[in-house]
Amino acid sequence: MSDLDFYAHVATRCDVLGAGIGSDRDGWEAAVGPDYFDDPDGGLLRRDYGLVEVTFSPAPQGPMFCVAFGVKSHRLLHGHSASIVPPPLSREYGTFAPRVRYEELRAVIRSLGCTVELEDESSDVHRYRVPESGARIFVVADPDPYGNGDHDPDDPQERQVGDLWMLDVSPHWWGPRQRRRV
Repeated sequence: MSDLDFYAHVATRCDVLGAGIGSDRDGWEAAVGPDYFDDPDGGLLRRDYGLVEVTFSPAPQGPMFCVAFGVKSHRLLHGHSASIVPPPLSREYGTFAPRVRYEELRAVIRSLGCTVELEDESSDVHRYRVPESGARIFVVADPDPYGNGDHDPDDPQERQVGDLWMLDVSPHWWGPRQRRRV
């Protein structure tokens, strides 16, 4: 399997090696590994695995559980895959490329029988939705959002139009919305 298979799996199945919404901290650690940074804030816990970031909330009676998670693919542009990608993901999916092109990801998602709908194109990062799963896909639309003029389209370490910025899985997003298929 490839890194593109990983992104498509997250977008269509909403889990990372079996851990997902509702999984507790131990479940995520068993799936993704013991190397992470915990950042508690306001009753929530953000757990940063590098490529994957998970938000936990306390259960009314019991351990904290996952309420959202994201795959921060943009971090691969500036870091080495080995330091950003948790080892269990590398073992399962191989080497992760520094960038993922949205059109390639969309093609794999469609080949898995899912669709992709444009949800918001009002900012420098467009948001798409996989209606079958509820996952959100964020794609770079403007590589120089502040208009500084210092963006080099030939620099492989800078974001480019059409790059996957991140995937987000959060029930907060789920529900009916106006959208169009792309």
